[in-house]
Amino acid sequence: MYQTPFTLGLIQMKMVTGDPEANLRHACKLLEDAGKQGVQIACLPELFRSEYFCQTHDPDIFNLAETIPGPSTEALAPIAKKYDMVIVASLFEKRAPGLYHNTAVVIDADGTIADIYRKMHIPHDPLFYEKYYFTPGDTGFKAIQTKHANIGVLVCWDQWYPEGARLTALQGAQVLFYPTAIGWHPYEKAEFGESQLDAWQTAQRAHAIANGLYVAAVNRVGFEKAPGTDGLEFWGNSFVADPFGRWLAKGDDHSETLLKVTCDPGVSEQTRRWWPFLRDRRIDAYEGMTKRFGS
Repeated sequence: MYQTPFTLGLIQMKMVTGDPEANLRHACKLLEDAGKQGVQIACLPELFRSEYFCQTHDPDIFNLAETIPGPSTEALAPIAKKYDMVIVASLFEKRAPGLYHNTAVVIDADGTIADIYRKMHIPHDPLFYEKYYFTPGDTGFKAIQTKHANIGVLVCWDQWYPEGARLTALQGAQVLFYPTAIGWHPYEKAEFGESQLDAWQTAQRAHAIANGLYVAAVNRVGFEKAPGTDGLEFWGNSFVADPFGRWLAKGDDHSETLLKVTCDPGVSEQTRRWWPFLRDRRIDAYEGMTKRFGS
């Protein structure tokens, strides 16, 4: 387990256009800026190469998918190597014809692919029709060893599930990254917007507290409207929380920004000594966790 502090950077960004290549160039520029500022582990929002296409059902959208390795990893790898910086990038993966995943790739500081994580929990709600596009992940929950830290990566809808956070923590992750694309339905914002955002923040801060590690959630910003829809206003509010759930950095709901935070593994060590939740788990009594509901 690494004991040296590491500096992470969350890149809260807008999708500048419907052109994936333009968004990739924009992301590369923001990553270059992060590297120049000494970020050692950088994370981009979910599906950063495109506007959020899951607002509709459209078979032509599958043309956006790419292989891993592929064009995005080829563009990002030189930046990782140039700045000795780990990059977490969320991609629309084409695994095989007719088989697609929402996949986070971790590029290590030498430019090689350290590992991938395929999104396990797939939502299907109004304007978030992800089950049409993505096959549930089969990588399991894991800690990925990189040059600067052992990191866990989960994706968006995964952030509501304490099981995923706990299993990733038990693999030795020192920080949980949650690349995200979440926002308000315009007609719901006035009534539910504040409580939705608060629930999103609270659920993830709880993962930090319950597991004694850092949590870093990075969201996109901006209004994106697919044809025939009312669109979504992505609420930003990217943040980093420490093992006590305290805010270390937080973005607003509309601006592109880099959240740069230094994380000290010693804080997790101390927190787990004070609150030894992992010690006190009753692993002999959790058989029911693998059942859908009840007995």
